[in-house]
Amino acid sequence: MKDQQITLYSTTTCPVCVMVRDLLTGLSVEYEEIYVDLRPITRMKLVKQTRRLTVPQLNVGGEWVSGFDPIRTLELLGLQSTDNPVSE
Repeated sequence: MKDQQITLYSTTTCPVCVMVRDLLTGLSVEYEEIYVDLRPITRMKLVKQTRRLTVPQLNVGGEWVSGFDPIRTLELLGLQSTDNPVSE
């Protein structure tokens, strides 16, 4: 796994945020979680950076993942190759 800073921006009532949190925890990934519903200035900065009003927003080493996208998250964590798509 790549050594990089990982930050999850979420709210205290977001069920999709729980899915992202569970994915990261299940992978034993260390991350910082910031509840933007409790920090309105941080939320405004997040919207400016991502141009999105929704959570979860996951920042992995400077790259953003919006919503629950496990494939993209695994790619950014270095746990899945972008060269080998999953076969059906």
